Amino acid sequence: MAAQDERGFTKTDLVMFNPQAPNFQSTVNLVDRDTAPGGYQLVDPDKSGKKNQFDLVELAEQVQKADQFTRATASSKLTVIAEQVRFLQEQARKVLEDARLNALLHQTSCNFKKIPGKTYYVYKQRKNPDQEFISMISPQEWGASGPEFVAAYRLEHDMSWTEERDMERRGNELMLINKILDAGTNVQFNFLPSQYQASRC
Repeated sequence: MAAQDERGFTKTDLVMFNPQAPNFQSTVNLVDRDTAPGGYQLVDPDKSGKKNQFDLVELAEQVQKADQFTRATASSKLTVIAEQVRFLQEQARKVLEDARLNALLHQTSCNFKKIPGKTYYVYKQRKNPDQEFISMISPQEWGASGPEFVAAYRLEHDMSWTEERDMERRGNELMLINKILDAGTNVQFNFLPSQYQASRC
């Protein structure tokens, strides 16, 4: 029996700690895990933080699906951009064709001053059919004795030309634009044009 002191406490032998000796522990005391804090089950404690081969396969499948979705999204967006590019190319082609036609009509022989809003008629010259000229006389006014008729065009106020078959459509467009502009004149502005430009910068 171990010796006791006068107070009744058991005396033990003093053991000196050797820092050179390895420290082997046969048991570990862990803090108990609360698997349901507040009564709510959050995760499975047996699987939390553990990975196996099935988890890696599932992760690879998710990565593959994400890549497929990314490619599909990019492809759909690129398709929209391609359609917009084709539309812009068609619009650019039409603008160039209209500019070429306007330049040719302005360079066509004419012996009078052309007035915007008036319709003029293009004929082939009798002496030189390869050359054309602009006249104010319509084919009906010329009659059967008139030169060979080519086409009728109206000179717009922006100095562009509108072919006779497109006059009604162009007139409707201009009417709509004028309505929009007339409606805009009723808007009251409390700043100067220079201030408006500065606010856009």
